[in-house]
Amino acid sequence: MVKADHSGSAVSQEETIKVEVAFALPQRQMIISLNVIKDCTALEAVKQSAIDKKFPGVDFTDAAMGIFSRPLNGIDLPKPEEYVLKENDRVEIYRSLLKDPKQARLDRVQKKRSGK
Repeated sequence: MVKADHSGSAVSQEETIKVEVAFALPQRQMIISLNVIKDCTALEAVKQSAIDKKFPGVDFTDAAMGIFSRPLNGIDLPKPEEYVLKENDRVEIYRSLLKDPKQARLDRVQKKRSGK
């Protein structure tokens, strides 16, 4: 089987790897499986997955990303535009928290106390 790489050139199946791109909202989750060229970065895979079309209104341009819960932050692992994917990697796109977890817990405790 022959596929096209991100430049439009023909690429044989032996030169591709299988990866996944994952994103979740509270009410909807999606994992997209795709084949990419062997030197594909995490950011390129996200673009190739067209996940932005599945979640209109969500801005993926500056989204934090990780590989199996390990952040692509330039410290633990390279940044998304630098991290070269490996076979079966899952690129996770993280969304911003709506509320700081510590504040959310404090709010729940206060709500529970005021209900007594």
